[in-house]
Amino acid sequence: MRRKPLGQMLHEAGNGTDGRKLVRSFGVLQLTMISVGATLGTGILVILGDSVPLAGPAVFISFLIAGVAALLSAVSYAEMAGMVPVSGSSYSYTYATLGEGMAWICGWCLVLEYAVSVAAVAVGAGQYINESVAGFGWALPDFISQPPGSGGFLNLPAMAIVLLAMFLLVRGAKESAVINTVIVFVKIVILLFFCAIAFTAFRAGNFSPLMPMGAAGVSAAASRVFFSYIGFDAASTAGEEAKNPQRDLPRAIMLSMLIVTSLYVLVAVAAVGARQWTWFAGTQAALVQILLEITHQPWMGLVFSVGAVLAIASIVLTVLYGQTRILMSMSRDGLVPKIFGRISERRGTPVAGTLIVGIAVALTAGLIPLGALADATSIGTLFAFALVNVAVIHLRRTRPDLKRSYKVAFYPATPILGSLMCLYLMVNLGGITWVVFVAWMLVGLLAYFGYGRRHSRVAALTEAEYRELSARSLETIDMFDAASPVPAAGLPHTKAPKQ
Repeated sequence: MRRKPLGQMLHEAGNGTDGRKLVRSFGVLQLTMISVGATLGTGILVILGDSVPLAGPAVFISFLIAGVAALLSAVSYAEMAGMVPVSGSSYSYTYATLGEGMAWICGWCLVLEYAVSVAAVAVGAGQYINESVAGFGWALPDFISQPPGSGGFLNLPAMAIVLLAMFLLVRGAKESAVINTVIVFVKIVILLFFCAIAFTAFRAGNFSPLMPMGAAGVSAAASRVFFSYIGFDAASTAGEEAKNPQRDLPRAIMLSMLIVTSLYVLVAVAAVGARQWTWFAGTQAALVQILLEITHQPWMGLVFSVGAVLAIASIVLTVLYGQTRILMSMSRDGLVPKIFGRISERRGTPVAGTLIVGIAVALTAGLIPLGALADATSIGTLFAFALVNVAVIHLRRTRPDLKRSYKVAFYPATPILGSLMCLYLMVNLGGITWVVFVAWMLVGLLAYFGYGRRHSRVAALTEAEYRELSARSLETIDMFDAASPVPAAGLPHTKAPKQ
């Protein structure tokens, strides 16, 4: 139940387990592009064909419901990111407010969210690669483009995209951010290009009946397409590599949500307006198929498919980045092995952790089908988002004196509604998804009590040391300079238990 003192958290920001520092190189543009890059495209490019049969023409309402749920949590993320600009995202926020046990559960959910969502998105890339080469009369055999259980042996395109992103991240965060920014602009252009073509075949009659599966279908689709909004919190994992995190992180999170929600609704309306909702059942790479049927020009499908592969690559790149930074924070606290927090002196990034995560995610993407991955990712994310809303309420009540660069509007209604909306969407997920989630939590508890609890730095403090550290942290927290994370004067140095 011990909470990690905020002052200690800020004092450690930017440092690896080996004492080396991360490089602060991100401004508001790069942070926004990290958030957009990790979010935009997933639901539209990968799971639209699975969502329309659930909701019917009202799938755009499902996107709006999921967007509202995400926005309610996004404002809470913005407040916490401006106040605690560290790389641990909701894991760190929970550690500072609800204690180590809940922080571990949140961090374990984030592993499910980030690592598994990377694998899920990469799986969808194989569909678009097939569409790209189809323009030349080629096709990748299922044996190397589908996972076991879907008619294949190994999804090599999915593995290749993950490994490419891994090597880019190993080269350096700044270089990866530049590449991601370019790809995000390409992604926005191809989605607007699709809308321009699809609206030429728009038929209002395609929206009648609006909800053939009823409100329950719309809710079920909203729970599934919430997967599309996973990633806006990726900007918060860059807190220790941002030039001015208190100012720029809240701006980046809110701006990215506005961009993503607007484009999702626009593309969903254009797609359903161009084709009846029953057409989408069993369709892979739906947007490419719509373009080909409207224009009868194979080159258009080729251009869009190449753009879609780039878009998916940017999601893989940014979400994989977030996962490595969260594990770095957990490693710094002693809850996972030190190797995840070691920073390369040459690259200024956690190279070893990036390689381990990248290889593990690549194998997952190559061997597990998309549907199982997407739903499992959503439930872990919703739980983590709910905890961030609770963290905002907790700190408003216990530390109203803390400086906040952004405040949630309509407090406490907004974070309460955010938590309830997340729980509502969790309930609407299938029973198998809940079984997977409970099993994942049990494995996480075994890992915590088998390793994390015994190696925790906060747990290793004596009661006197913990009280002293907490008291001194509270005195010096407002003196922290985000642009230059210098240790606060007088903070006692704590050694991690031997690993």
